Amino acid sequence: MEPYSSLKDLGFSQYEAACYMALVSHHPVNGSQLSKISGIARSRIYDVLRNLIAKGYVMDINGGQYAPLPFDELIRRLKRSFDNNIAAFEELIEKVSQTDAVEYVWTLTGYETVMEKAMEMIKSAMVEIYVRLFPKANRHLDPYLTHADKRGVKIRYVAMGEIEKKFDVQVLHPDHDLLQKTIGGRSLEVIVDKKEALVGIFETGNEENSPISWTRNKWFVLANRDSLRHDFYHSFLEKILDQNQDLTDEEQRIYRIIKEDH
Repeated sequence: MEPYSSLKDLGFSQYEAACYMALVSHHPVNGSQLSKISGIARSRIYDVLRNLIAKGYVMDINGGQYAPLPFDELIRRLKRSFDNNIAAFEELIEKVSQTDAVEYVWTLTGYETVMEKAMEMIKSAMVEIYVRLFPKANRHLDPYLTHADKRGVKIRYVAMGEIEKKFDVQVLHPDHDLLQKTIGGRSLEVIVDKKEALVGIFETGNEENSPISWTRNKWFVLANRDSLRHDFYHSFLEKILDQNQDLTDEEQRIYRIIKEDH
């Protein structure tokens, strides 16, 4: 990574970034001294200083002595500028966007990238979250699901392994031991507010390159949400038909909730 690349991303040229950082550590100094400290040639240093002065990031304090804008004030200005630019962009894009635009299915790769998207979705949830998680994903997402639960968001949880029961509507998938081998990896489903879905399989041995789908396509979202609802029924039917056991009062309560959860 180039030195001060983060400043370059914030609108500084390479020379402006080097000049400002040199001034932060040594000021006040004159142009000749700053040239030596920053590594910028004397033939360029004054042009760079003029640009930074024009932007309000550097001040000529005593006829040829230069000092930087305090870094905390610079950070405030950059944040304000960024927020203003984002607000202007939002206004512009709302004006030009198609009102009947098709919602496509996007592909995400990289375990951390997918987990960050899942966390973002969970934090944005207002009404409900349907999830089907293996223990590894649960370890990443549990704090966010717990916080959502405390905010009053309804959690519908299908556990794909021995995961602590923490939520009012939570069941253990009856085939969790075999399913990872059957599908060739660990599935991930996060469905939020009937509006957004993140689904896919982290392929065993190829986790970082496994394609995970994210979309707000209405029919894709509802189909995957319905699939998770049927996992609850699967859990209950397996107990009744395969184990020849009656549902407990708690299981009957969850069944009624899921049945009514259209």
